[in-house]
Amino acid sequence: MKKKYKIMIVVGEMSGDSHAAKLIAALRQNYPAAEFEFFGTTGEKMRAAGVETLEKADDFARVGIIEVATALPMFWKVFRKVKKEAFKRKPDAVILVDFPDFNLRLATALKKKNIKTIYYISPQVWAWKKHRVKRIKKDVDLLLTILPFEQNWYAEHGFEKLKYVGNPLAGEVKSKSSRIKFCAENDLDNEKPIIALLPGSRGNEIDKILPVLIETACLMSSKKKDLQFVIALAAIRKKSEVKRIVSEVEACGFKIPKCLSVVKEATYEALHAADAAAVASGTATLEAAIIGTPMAIVYKVSNLTYYVLKNFVSIEFIGLVNLIAREKVAAEFIQNDFTAEILSRELFRLLEKNVNDEMRKKLAHIKQILGSGGASKLAAEAVMNELSKTNR
Repeated sequence: MKKKYKIMIVVGEMSGDSHAAKLIAALRQNYPAAEFEFFGTTGEKMRAAGVETLEKADDFARVGIIEVATALPMFWKVFRKVKKEAFKRKPDAVILVDFPDFNLRLATALKKKNIKTIYYISPQVWAWKKHRVKRIKKDVDLLLTILPFEQNWYAEHGFEKLKYVGNPLAGEVKSKSSRIKFCAENDLDNEKPIIALLPGSRGNEIDKILPVLIETACLMSSKKKDLQFVIALAAIRKKSEVKRIVSEVEACGFKIPKCLSVVKEATYEALHAADAAAVASGTATLEAAIIGTPMAIVYKVSNLTYYVLKNFVSIEFIGLVNLIAREKVAAEFIQNDFTAEILSRELFRLLEKNVNDEMRKKLAHIKQILGSGGASKLAAEAVMNELSKTNR
């Protein structure tokens, strides 16, 4: 008779949905003698994996004080529902995936009811809000980390209930087509330079970052006519959002490049085909690094959010590729430094062969640091080991 496990999984954004879906697949594949019942907050990939949905997490992701504040009633409603279901169903474990502001509060509530909590993808307490490590020590039964420097950082802060499982992207990020095929499918010229533009997956990232990326394309195109630009849109975003912002930029007097394509659910293919890229800070920078595309890292939030949060950030870089390399491999253009003029200069520089080749070598080293894959399998193994402690 199969051993049954009831597991709640709580995610709050697209990357967490992807990592959770891979973990679910690894649990089922590597432990066929077990029977799993999964439920929680879900994204598209978790739903496709058959996870029962308490609430859809598609619209949870918010960045910024104003953006989060306006969504607080929604978050509190979801929080109460998720907590109630956890108390009612008494899962064998709750797996919290990233999404720290929500999930750390949930971990505290679960601890009071002695519900086992496993945190997958460590909150970035090493970057800001270091005091949160105390809460993690108290409320989390097992922490699974995915960045190579995190294990030592937590050990230095006296936290030992953790396991480094490697990065879920390692061994997983691959283009499904060649540059030639991608160009043929998207009416691009394989012989001319291609620049990929990745504005992020959240709605407010699109609104803040994409206009500057399009302005950059306009400026660069006015100086070099044969450039081609590809906006790589996340699965949860709509092409109509791009069309709206292109119209707004054009209304401000910019001449839109003739070759400005939009692709959806083809980020890896766009990066693989690109000679250089402008990438919103986050998981996408690691994806670009693994593929080996020279990049500039960009980010922008509301001015209020920026001026409040900058006083709490205690790291030299914000780009994950730079944090892993422990040096500035990719230039970072944040807030007021993120302008079309500044970014266009860097992208032109990245198109120079010697600069391009040198960054590709450094990105290959980062890819090597991240390893060859297997993070989901190791995470599944750690989850099952933790579950076995409960059932002894």
